[in-house]
Amino acid sequence: MVAKSDPNSKLIAENRRARFDYHIESDLEAGIMLLGSEVKSLRQGGSNIAESYASVEGGELWLINGYIAPYLQAKTFGHDERRRRKLLVSKKELSRLWNAVGREGMTIVPMKMYFNERGIVKLKLGIAKGKKLADKRETSAKRDWDRQKARLLKQNSRD
Repeated sequence: MVAKSDPNSKLIAENRRARFDYHIESDLEAGIMLLGSEVKSLRQGGSNIAESYASVEGGELWLINGYIAPYLQAKTFGHDERRRRKLLVSKKELSRLWNAVGREGMTIVPMKMYFNERGIVKLKLGIAKGKKLADKRETSAKRDWDRQKARLLKQNSRD
C-alpha cells in the first residue's frame, strides 16, 4: 500500500543558491514566530528566503530580510513584508550556533521553509562557511562532469 503524502506538509520557499555559495557543515530545524496574516500568506505561497540570513542577537535567534508577501484580506492587521522574525531553537542549539558564528566564523543560512506534518511552519537552517570563487568553479565543474558522466552511462547502457 502506498503511503499518501500529508497535505499539510509542503515546501514554501527554498534557498537554492545556499549550497552553491556555502559549504554546509550541519543543519537544524527551527520554528518561526509568525503573525496570522503571515501564515495565511504562506499558505498561498508568497515567500522568498533567498537574500535572508539568521543572526544571534541578544541571546535570541532572528531571521533577517526574509520576505513574506502581504495578505490582501488582512486590511487592519497586516504585517510588514521584511520584518525581523524570531526563530525558536533550544538553548543548547542557540549556544552551539553562537559559538559557531563567533569563534569559527560560520554563517547561519536559511535553506528551506516548509509546513511540517502538523501544519506548522518550520525553517531548515544550515551552519555554513562561505566558498571562494575557485570553490564555486570547482563545484560547477563537478556538477557538469557528473551530468555528462550520467549521460554517457545511460547512452552506453542502451547500446
